[in-house]
Amino acid sequence: MELTLAELEQAINHWRNRRPSTGEEHALSPEVNALAKIYALMIFHQHKAVALETIDPASRQLIETWQQTR
Repeated sequence: MELTLAELEQAINHWRNRRPSTGEEHALSPEVNALAKIYALMIFHQHKAVALETIDPASRQLIETWQQTR
């Protein structure tokens, strides 16, 4: 199964709502940070989708949790 860039954006926004930025520096939550790394790599490599099985288990769990709320 693949995760599109648009779906990843939705997952990031879901976690941003659940775990907003904190402090004066507006630091990302660990959840958002983990997904943002995947997003950045997809943009850098110009990938429109990524195979879920290639994503690290912790980030994949965040995505699966988001998918259950849809």
